[in-house]
Amino acid sequence: MAYDSLTGQANALASVEQASAERASAERASAEQASAEQASASLLDQVRDALEHIYDLSYLQDHSLAHRDSQPSELAGQRLRRNLSAAIEALNPGSAVPFLSSQARLFNLLTLHYLEGMTVQEAAYKLGISRRQATRDLRRAIENVAASLSARRPAAPSLSKGTAHLSSVHEEISRLGSRSARISLQTLICSAQNTVSSLAAQRGVTLQIMLPSQPLLISTDQMIAEQVFVNVLSQTIGRASQGPIELKADADGGQVAVTVSFYREPEAGGKQVIGLVVTQLVDRLGWAIEQIDTQEGHSTIVIRFSTSGSTVLVIDDNQGLVELLDRYLTDQSLTVISAKDGQHGIDLAEEMAPDAIILDVMMPGMHGWEVLQRLRMLSRTASIPVVICSVINDPDLAYSLGASQVLPKPISRSAVLEVLRELGIV
Repeated sequence: MAYDSLTGQANALASVEQASAERASAERASAEQASAEQASASLLDQVRDALEHIYDLSYLQDHSLAHRDSQPSELAGQRLRRNLSAAIEALNPGSAVPFLSSQARLFNLLTLHYLEGMTVQEAAYKLGISRRQATRDLRRAIENVAASLSARRPAAPSLSKGTAHLSSVHEEISRLGSRSARISLQTLICSAQNTVSSLAAQRGVTLQIMLPSQPLLISTDQMIAEQVFVNVLSQTIGRASQGPIELKADADGGQVAVTVSFYREPEAGGKQVIGLVVTQLVDRLGWAIEQIDTQEGHSTIVIRFSTSGSTVLVIDDNQGLVELLDRYLTDQSLTVISAKDGQHGIDLAEEMAPDAIILDVMMPGMHGWEVLQRLRMLSRTASIPVVICSVINDPDLAYSLGASQVLPKPISRSAVLEVLRELGIV
């Protein structure tokens, strides 16, 4: 009996210990779940807050989401805004999906509410759903953006020196604006030659420049293009043996090839003239560059580009739309320039004579309809194609005032390209 009693007590104690362990495990699991839910809720609140301030760079610069990783933080606000825009665009189902379909609803809600500034009630009305449904779907959309941002977060705890330098260069070049204009290639190269002439004299190197006798006009950003030629000539001078460096420009149809030929100093070996900076500047212009070396110590740098690059002027106070269009058109050899208000847009159109203008209607000060009428009255801008791009979809009024095309917001890449193809811009 005593043995049975002890056995029963032991079993009871084991049961108590097991129950206690199960309770502790359940409490830990509950705490972990609560912590995860709290972290998830915190992230959603941060994403929602960032979306509400997507056009306020100074706010985004100090935002907690902008500093979740260890990348250089000089332009953390711009990087966060690009990531938010990319996360929204990732939900875009494409132009084949009807605007009012449920598949397009998350993308449309984010675009209308955060990019276009509509209230949730206004967005719900435009999409033909209840405010309650819009609120639920908007939360799902924000969850998708949060998941996208989390996926973009680098896994590595720190950047290597080389990677940090690459990112720093990229951020610095991204800071440059885009001001495309018609300029002669001869002007660009002669300016670069003057800049490096003292360095060439110090190294005992002569420059032989062979350019077409007739002005060769190209559409490009003058400041960036000059820096490309200055950098290539400067680096070439530093690696050339005493003797001439020959620069020659050839045009064939709408294509131009600028070649820089020289003999390398023996100690220069196979050192590349084309560095990180010039590579990214060339990419910024939509040009191509390569270095060809021979066993005999001869090197040739070849820069290729088109003379027929088009310029699109975007007149819209919504900076997010400008950046979206710039991303849509980045692989089309187009230069996107922008104006935040009507008068500035008219001034830029007169100054630069772009190939096309994308014009918003709802802007402070001078609205788009007035801008369109003024553009049509000026001799220098009267024939420039104007695309009305607005949440106000009134094609009859737009065409009566001289618009060439109408592009309702929210926009998609395919819709933008289709309109520009119809105008012969791409």
